[in-house]
Amino acid sequence: MKTVYLAGPDVFYPDARARGRAMQALCRAFGCEGLYPLDAAVLAEGGALSHAIYTANRAMIDRADAVVANLRDFRGHEPDSGTVWEAAYALARGKPVVGYLPGPQSLLERMGLPAGVAQDAEACAVEDFGLPLNLMLAHSLTAVVHGPEAGHQGLQAALAALARHWAAPSGRGQACG
Repeated sequence: MKTVYLAGPDVFYPDARARGRAMQALCRAFGCEGLYPLDAAVLAEGGALSHAIYTANRAMIDRADAVVANLRDFRGHEPDSGTVWEAAYALARGKPVVGYLPGPQSLLERMGLPAGVAQDAEACAVEDFGLPLNLMLAHSLTAVVHGPEAGHQGLQAALAALARHWAAPSGRGQACG
């Protein structure tokens, strides 16, 4: 059975454990095992805890066959930086990574900025390529799909895209099962 690391800011929500269980159930419905970061065995306290979490999550990504990343805006107009790191790490390890967002809006649209030359509140340029994410992330992912978080529709779309990737002749294997 293929394994999928479930990256995203879901671990920060008040209902993080229940959210993880629902995400894992959806993975099982697709014939995959969902690896949820909060399930990692972390045996540390105090100052060592952050490094233990990092090590445990990295080991889960190493063990996973793929990563599905919730790339919704988090604490601003960009995805959670830890999630982006996890996606990049998996890509560097040669694993497929499918990202999902609530909707198809471009970064400019989500920021409420007009098309063309755009600047943020600090007068820094905002890239206007019509992409939903920074170009480096958008072009490196196996797929970017859309679906609301409610009912985990975004995750469902991502798992379907991953199954299609694995089923394709160039996808190195079969669908999730």
